[in-house]
Amino acid sequence: MTAHKLETPEVDLVYDVHGPLPTADGRPPLVMIGQPMDATGFRVLASHFPDRTVVTYDPRGLGRSIRKDGRVDQVPQIQAADVHAVIQALGAGPVEMFASSGGAVTALALVAAYPEDVTTLVAHEPPLIEVLPDAKAAERARAGFRDAYQEKGWGAGMAAFIAMTSWEGEFTDDYFAQPVPDPAAFGMPAEDDGSRDDPLLSDRSWAVSSYQPDVDALMAAPTRIVIAVGEESRDTFTGRTSVATAQLLGQQATVFPSHHGGFLDGEFGYPGQPEAFARKLREVLDNAG
Repeated sequence: MTAHKLETPEVDLVYDVHGPLPTADGRPPLVMIGQPMDATGFRVLASHFPDRTVVTYDPRGLGRSIRKDGRVDQVPQIQAADVHAVIQALGAGPVEMFASSGGAVTALALVAAYPEDVTTLVAHEPPLIEVLPDAKAAERARAGFRDAYQEKGWGAGMAAFIAMTSWEGEFTDDYFAQPVPDPAAFGMPAEDDGSRDDPLLSDRSWAVSSYQPDVDALMAAPTRIVIAVGEESRDTFTGRTSVATAQLLGQQATVFPSHHGGFLDGEFGYPGQPEAFARKLREVLDNAG
């Protein structure tokens, strides 16, 4: 693995290249992106593709990518321009792409703005509130974990976030009538360290979950777009957004093993099924025809 830094006036973007460029097999590089997850989150998944040149990166302001624009918000269109710059720097585009969570939102913005950059996009569980029939209630639920974080700190905010993202079905009165979740129930500290800059729990990434995909641009793009949903998470918030996004694009969501973090091995929390997930991803990428 070789780390690279792409310096721009607004940000120093750090990305990692696993394997040779040009690629040894003549296939496009496989780019893996997340948000707020950085390159470390794709360590295990990348290891299941030793025959491919895999590229991972840290989004601006996250991990090793240092912002110089004086901003702290995460905006899909800006991050899409960053990924476009990385693809150009590789000199090996167009690429294949696996994008998860907020990274899947970035990827949809990328394909809409730079349709020649990506041949196949597997967008795994993009958390797009606006595609839901209960969008207003979902926005209220999102504000709930933000408020818990602002009032009581990381443990309370993360407990409320887990409660939201594990809720199955629409956000009804029953959801909002629940007692405030106890961080200890999730093995999290109740103590408040005073920080309020978490990119997931603050409102810094609200532009990501509020993003409205440009359906016309996506349908017109030459990119093959596959919306993926976890087998275990299809009824949860991000599962429902995936199914709804796929419907907007005239397709059915492709079911992948496990859940929202299905490609993780437990290093960052609830473990998925990374080996089975990687097999499914390889199958989808290999069936591009």
